[in-house]
Amino acid sequence: MNKIKELYKKFVRKYVTQPQAERTYVLADTTNVIEPFSKTPVIFLILLIITILTWLFTNVSLLKFINNLDQFFVIMRLMIQQFNFEYSKEVYGPLIDTIQMSILGSFVGAAMALPAALLASSNINKNRYLLSGTRFLLSILRTFTILIYAYFLAYIFGFGPLAGALAIMIFTFAIMSKMLYEKIETIDMGAFIAIEATGTTKAKAFVTAVIPQIMGTYLSLSLYSFEINIRYAAILGYVGAGGIGVILNNQMTLGIRGGYGNSLVILIFLFATVVSIETFSRYLRRRLT
Repeated sequence: MNKIKELYKKFVRKYVTQPQAERTYVLADTTNVIEPFSKTPVIFLILLIITILTWLFTNVSLLKFINNLDQFFVIMRLMIQQFNFEYSKEVYGPLIDTIQMSILGSFVGAAMALPAALLASSNINKNRYLLSGTRFLLSILRTFTILIYAYFLAYIFGFGPLAGALAIMIFTFAIMSKMLYEKIETIDMGAFIAIEATGTTKAKAFVTAVIPQIMGTYLSLSLYSFEINIRYAAILGYVGAGGIGVILNNQMTLGIRGGYGNSLVILIFLFATVVSIETFSRYLRRRLT
């Protein structure tokens, strides 16, 4: 108990309950300076309490984690032992479907994000009802993850790449719209106001004055979204949305009956694809900025 009191006096009291007189310092010119409270220790303490409570409520077992950690190395060993490169001919088709889903969903979603960003920008759209409605819709779309969209769309449009492409499109549209309208709200509006003053429409002024200012950011965000969506597309097959995730799920289900070795082949192809696309995308984004 004494130890706790000492720690309280040393680290907490100064920032929480220390009287103002004890936090007042006199400078050489007799000016009194009061040291302000720091919120950092309080925030840290609150976060620590929340972490401990969530740990207890979710029944997370550190002992179970440690005891089962060796299973990771068991599976890795089986993957290497069962490795079968001949299975690669089964990977090409689903891998191409994954890339096509990502391209279609990413760039259609990015194209749809431009007009939505126009309606959601407070410095361009002065209709508060339309502005609030657009932002509310975008907030709803961002609420759900891409897997949730893929799961429901697979039941609506059937299991396959179409559901995956649509899920990626909605996800990209929601994220890019928010990023773009936040960017638009920081640009110089002088040119837009001048063009609009000539009697042209907001849409024409937007294309003429705003698009050139955000085009670099827009293309960079589109490429970045494509990078992310390639990774997401790899797991959409787990909910029936097509792509390489379908065969990865099937092979992992087979497990020790040869599935682990085939899974390693799939992961190698997926890794090579993601790294190649990411490298090329990073090169293009550097050229755009």
